[in-house]
Amino acid sequence: MSDPVFETATPPKKLRLEVNAPVFYISAVLILAFALVGALFPEAAGKVFGSVQAFIVEDFGWFYIASVAGFLIFVIFLMVSRHGDVKLGPDESEPEYSYLSWFAMLFSAGMGIGLIFFGVAEPIQHYANPPIGEGGTVESAKQALVLTFFHWGLHAWAIYIVVGLALAYFSFRRGLPLTIRSALYPLIGNRIYGPIGHAIDIFAVLGTMFGVATSLGLGVLQVNAGFSYLFGLQVSTTVQLLLIAVITGLATMSVVLGLDKGVKRLSELNIVLAVLLLGFVLVAGSTVFLLQAFVQNLGAYLGAVVQRTFRMYAYEPNPWLGDWTLFYWGWWIAWSPFVGMFIARISRGRTIREFTTGVLLVPVLFTFLWMTVFGNTAIALDMGGLAPIARTVNDNLPVALFETLAQMPLSTITSFLATLLVITFFVTSADSGALVIDMITSGAAENPPVWQRIFWAVCAGGVAAVLLVAGGLQALQTAAIASALPFAVVMIFICYGLFRALQMEQMGTSIDLSLAEPNAPRAELGWQQRLSSIMHHYPPEDIRRFLSETARPALNAVAEQMQENGFVPDVAESPEQLVLTVPHGERGAFRYTIRNRPFLLPSFVWAETRKAHEKEPRHYRAMAHTSEGDQPHDVTGFTQDQLINDLLNRYARFRHARRIA
Repeated sequence: MSDPVFETATPPKKLRLEVNAPVFYISAVLILAFALVGALFPEAAGKVFGSVQAFIVEDFGWFYIASVAGFLIFVIFLMVSRHGDVKLGPDESEPEYSYLSWFAMLFSAGMGIGLIFFGVAEPIQHYANPPIGEGGTVESAKQALVLTFFHWGLHAWAIYIVVGLALAYFSFRRGLPLTIRSALYPLIGNRIYGPIGHAIDIFAVLGTMFGVATSLGLGVLQVNAGFSYLFGLQVSTTVQLLLIAVITGLATMSVVLGLDKGVKRLSELNIVLAVLLLGFVLVAGSTVFLLQAFVQNLGAYLGAVVQRTFRMYAYEPNPWLGDWTLFYWGWWIAWSPFVGMFIARISRGRTIREFTTGVLLVPVLFTFLWMTVFGNTAIALDMGGLAPIARTVNDNLPVALFETLAQMPLSTITSFLATLLVITFFVTSADSGALVIDMITSGAAENPPVWQRIFWAVCAGGVAAVLLVAGGLQALQTAAIASALPFAVVMIFICYGLFRALQMEQMGTSIDLSLAEPNAPRAELGWQQRLSSIMHHYPPEDIRRFLSETARPALNAVAEQMQENGFVPDVAESPEQLVLTVPHGERGAFRYTIRNRPFLLPSFVWAETRKAHEKEPRHYRAMAHTSEGDQPHDVTGFTQDQLINDLLNRYARFRHARRIA
């Protein structure tokens, strides 16, 4: 049973509840209102979608292009600058995964419904209908893969890096909650817990919801095309709605039954099946040609990436920009909280340079290989007159993959495999996407209630259904582009906040908080005490005893002395956490928190919660941090006097920073 004092008095918990209420309810109301209006007035909604997309493309296309270019430049700057040596965690932390395991997990982040859907469809579309020039030529074939690489390459992963890096840095190194708002702490301080923070998280929820719904909608179009090819099932909106209901039901079952390890194994299976499908097409097709094309496509992309980055077609207005580039930029931005949280969770202990280099290059190279194998195979079949894939895709985009596989051996098996891949990606995306949204709306709670994840999973399926009814593929594109617009603004501030925090690191203002006053006593430990604390692996009971018998008297002593000086401090406690709060009016409140923290390897798939690992070995430490966003630091084994000195050193820095006399 939970401690009622902790629930009502602990400031972090109170803030979390105050923050979560408006984020959850406002997000839920907006999403449900959208779904209701779209379901009741589909034709009117379809017209609105078309108008919104035209408005954004015409008036804000430049903003998307400039923003995404800026994100890529910012990421490359962090990679090569001195900030690249900063670790995503305390300075002594080490990566929790080997490079091989880490790269494997980055593959799982990069793989998804989109690659299955667009692997053939996009290159063949650019080949048949290029933005400029004649289609169906050798030149358009060359440009088709350059354009595809452009949409799926460095820019997409730079967007993910911005969000993922900010989440990892402010959570693992500065001790803030694993939510989007934490990235703005250097800019607005504790106001991240107020209306500004609420708005940021709401934008993240809406972007994630519509990004996930877009992927689910594309996935259902692909599944319907696969079933039509395999079993003759009719391609229609009614069938697609039934498929959404069934597959969303499967995702909901995985939530209800707690199949976290099942989802993990399913994701691992996805990667294996995807690699098998890729290898089969590479071997069954023209292997030497595909390898040659991969190298040439890569070189052509690198040669054109700068020009393409800023290409707006300002002198030759072209709807192609909105249908493709702006759709992708919006989709990636909308997905950035989703993928960003994944790559953050698996990257603790790596340096910023390792993070940016690995995330920017490894998934991109695999994606380029995938697009070359499937895209160039389809183009070669069409150019050779072996299959009219371009004409077929023009009439029915989702059937592109199956038309290509039909020209190869074992086409029925490979088509079934591709359909199965889309279904499993659908289930894991809906489940994991629901978890991300739930984490944002619940203040980064480690184990949010199951019913909340069910609610968000059902919402994702419902929004995907509404988008298909109200306008099909165009509505999906509009949802991605429109929902990403406010979050793109948030991402610009995230970049600035992260840069400010890293500058503070270089100036030493966030590394050693005991430097607030030159003569301040330090929390010195004898070397025997330090060695004993470092080498010992504590069970949770020992840390709880430390909190109750050492930390609590220390915090109470400080609070009593402050009360005599006219302050109104508050000490809130639970078996796992102690919090001293000292209000300072308009200058905010100082908060010193000590909590019992388990050190546990994060899961392969971040859809898993800690409950899935309760039987795995782990050790515990007493970790302290303040409201100023400093690094969590280990106070395990401190005496009362050492703990008080540590607290006062950090409180002195707070007063100095807030100019409190």
